[in-house]
Amino acid sequence: MAFRSLNPATGQLIREYDTWGESRIDQALQLTANAAPAWATTPMNERSALMRNAAQILKERRVDYARIITQEMGKLYVESLAEVDKCAWVCEYYAEQAKQFLADELIASDAGSSFAAYQPLGTVLAVMPWNFPFWQVMRFAAPGLMAGNTGLLKHASSVPQCALALEETFRDAGFPKGIFQTLMISASQVKSVIEDSRVHAVTLTGSEPAGRQVAASAGAALKKCVLELGGSDPFVVLEDADLEITVPAAVVSRYANAGQSCIAAKRFIVVDAIAEEFLQRFSASVQALLPGDPMQRETTLAPMVSEALRQELHLQVTDSIQAGATALTGCEPLPGQGTFYQASILDHVKPGMRAYDEELFGPVAIVIRVKDERDALRVANDTRFGLGGAVWTQDSQHGETFARKLQCGCAFVNGLVKSDPRLPFGGVKASGYGRELSLHGIREFVNTKSVWIK
Repeated sequence: MAFRSLNPATGQLIREYDTWGESRIDQALQLTANAAPAWATTPMNERSALMRNAAQILKERRVDYARIITQEMGKLYVESLAEVDKCAWVCEYYAEQAKQFLADELIASDAGSSFAAYQPLGTVLAVMPWNFPFWQVMRFAAPGLMAGNTGLLKHASSVPQCALALEETFRDAGFPKGIFQTLMISASQVKSVIEDSRVHAVTLTGSEPAGRQVAASAGAALKKCVLELGGSDPFVVLEDADLEITVPAAVVSRYANAGQSCIAAKRFIVVDAIAEEFLQRFSASVQALLPGDPMQRETTLAPMVSEALRQELHLQVTDSIQAGATALTGCEPLPGQGTFYQASILDHVKPGMRAYDEELFGPVAIVIRVKDERDALRVANDTRFGLGGAVWTQDSQHGETFARKLQCGCAFVNGLVKSDPRLPFGGVKASGYGRELSLHGIREFVNTKSVWIK
């Protein structure tokens, strides 16, 4: 199997890379194993200086890196620029905060002195997806490396140029050889890497099936695992929502990145009293989205990453329509060059339909009408997923009460669900477990060691 860099907007093959064999994998694992002990004892101020270097390189190369992201996975160029900028931010954030986050924590006990010390676990293998090919990696790498761990990246096979650019960033920032490496390996090779004694923990962002496989392998090897999986995030519109701000946010939350985001709004749960007005405005805005070359600023709808995923999305849509859902707008692949799918809205979605029960990973919004707020909460929690959720109301205090009842890892009131270096990020139920970012993220892959002194 080869890693193929394919432009989704044109179908053009940009470049291919060979998959590594066992010998090359062993060399990489040994290089990391050799580098790990010295890195674990490197003073925090030296790690911080290197991480700031990485942030600076990301800023200097943002145009080049954004172009790679757009050409390789298809997102709008303006979104790619924002992704690179966010990566620089997370590097700066942990360069500044890691020392404080990992400082010894004094704990009163029967000892003369006792405390919790936070020490690196070793080497963390990251299995990462294509949809945010820089950000997903950096939100593991920045805290992980600052904690004194080394990192191995198994990136999605469709974004090899992004994977190599990330390795280049850390290398050119001055990180010692072996501290961060990209492994050009296939999905079938991941299990043996997890089982290798030179790997100490695993993190995965990806699909639910992939998460189950990686978790099973990590569990069998008794290794720490963090999973960020799919989502079917509710976007709840209460009767008193201000549609002037709610509708534009709904469009961005569903159609950014061509809808290919775990935390995109997937289920628009709208109270009947406001449903018609919301849908009239929402539909008009969705129909105005403009597909085209993602490198051009006038383009507002990007292609999907591959033909296979476009076909799967369309099958979910057509099956739901046959089961009684209404195609309010779109709901067809766009003909011609590139893997574009119309910006779409499915109305009158009900339990038992694929659109209700499954995650739709693409530019299709599903609308579920509910009679009142109580019904809205029931529907919002009626899913096996639990990543994010948002509620829209002019009473923010009431919104907080509602948000606290959502069964998810990230709840937002009058705002888009997003990941932020300052806030813990992750899900519950089939959306995974563990947390990334903030203090909580950097402490996922450390040994919390109790020290007792008499």
